[in-house]
Amino acid sequence: MISSEQIRQFRAAQRNSGQHWDQALAEHLSLSLDELLQQLGQSFGYPVLAQDQLTLSQVDTSVLELTQARKKSAVVIRSGEGLHLVFSDPTDEALQGWADEQAIALGSRLLALESELAAWMDRLDSSMVALDGVLDQSFQDQAASSDVEEISLVGIDETHSPVIRLINSTLFDAMGAGASDIHLEAIKEGLVVKYRIDGVIVEAAKVIGAQLNDQAISRVKVMAELDITERRVPQDGRFKVRMRGREIDFRVSVMPSVFGEDAVIRVLDKEHLSRQSSGLTLDILGFNGGTRGAIRSLALQPYGMLLITGPTGSGKTTTLYAAISESNDGRSKIITIEDPVEYQMKGVLQIPVNEKKGLSFARGLRSILRHDPDKIMIGEIRDSETAQIAVQAALTGHLVFSTVHANNVFDVLGRFEHMQVEPYMFVAALNGIVAQRLVRMYCPDCRGAGCANCRNTGYRGRCAIGECLLMDDELRELITQRAPITAIKEAARAKGCVLLRESAEQLVADGLTSLEEINRVTFSR
Repeated sequence: MISSEQIRQFRAAQRNSGQHWDQALAEHLSLSLDELLQQLGQSFGYPVLAQDQLTLSQVDTSVLELTQARKKSAVVIRSGEGLHLVFSDPTDEALQGWADEQAIALGSRLLALESELAAWMDRLDSSMVALDGVLDQSFQDQAASSDVEEISLVGIDETHSPVIRLINSTLFDAMGAGASDIHLEAIKEGLVVKYRIDGVIVEAAKVIGAQLNDQAISRVKVMAELDITERRVPQDGRFKVRMRGREIDFRVSVMPSVFGEDAVIRVLDKEHLSRQSSGLTLDILGFNGGTRGAIRSLALQPYGMLLITGPTGSGKTTTLYAAISESNDGRSKIITIEDPVEYQMKGVLQIPVNEKKGLSFARGLRSILRHDPDKIMIGEIRDSETAQIAVQAALTGHLVFSTVHANNVFDVLGRFEHMQVEPYMFVAALNGIVAQRLVRMYCPDCRGAGCANCRNTGYRGRCAIGECLLMDDELRELITQRAPITAIKEAARAKGCVLLRESAEQLVADGLTSLEEINRVTFSR
């Protein structure tokens, strides 16, 4: 084992080399970085912090600001009620002296690799944890009198107000992480930022500061043109920013909570989605061959109704767009009514719902039927009036695509009956129902072990699984007679209907995801 004195000599020789000294030492000793870290800890008598533990730690900038942390190659993390120093240079006696002088007593001192610590701080730089110093106490007064500004998420620098940098860097980091939603949650100590990535909530960072939450939420309210003086009732709004040459929409929901207010920001990168939709097909969504073929067949029918069901965020709209994109041969008039328009498609008339102006799904659908369409997409059937008009459209020679909220294909039958649509009319219009979920796949870089590319979750990317109910005369007769769901399900199973759980289990058998993941999104019977 290399001695502490030999390490000091090597560290001194590598100080101005421009290379991370620990990587150079590992190469010199023919050790892996993990092996080197263990030897460093033993030589100097410090416990070590591996990369997977480091990336899950919560930084605390109240003791050591990030700008100084970079210079010292050290950070302070919080674990429970204690603060701990994480550092990379065991030969730096000045750093240990600084730690001894701190008014706030630091707990254990943990050794990490310089290269891993630097990479972690690069991530923090683009997130809200990179903000340090005291928040501007006068921000709330300034926000009340300022116009909503269009911001660039590139070039966040120290000239901005700390709270502006807080929100800008959070948006920037969330976009880089591929988050669909950003959660700003008030806690007693300050603010927690969480992202929804691949359908799962993950904690991105925690920032300590008693007044942090109020000022951060006020900033979001100003951007979304909401009332910053109203903190007792929920508020909804939206704003737009420009990042890397493209405009991105964000929808905002603010809710009062015990410690102030919480905000959820939905990311709507329409330009990115539009570019994706230009090549969007059912092949790239991940469905197995049988499900993919069934959806394709339903989308090519001359008339009738195709329904996609599943919970919020299960990819229903994306599947509809893929089906429409594949069937759009330029010879049919296609009109959509959506809330909001998520993808922009060439050759398709797309109408956004505007409830404030009186344009609802039902009212828009009536107008669409007078516009000579061949195919109609309804963003969601959520009420009796829309359901009735959609069924009539399917019965009068139009091909209708839509989504509806239900747990599986069989529950859709009850949903339409609840919306006062007669079963005989519904089954006469219906061609088929597809229920779907999105399942996280193992990260291709670590195959589930957890790495920096998947934020140590073990998963990266999702694929769709589905179950299809294809209508025929026997099923129509059973539904019209209001047969029990068990009888309808048995008949469908006899005709080859594969349930969601079975599709998910096949992914596990193929080694593409875990049993834990499919238990999260499908019901184990």
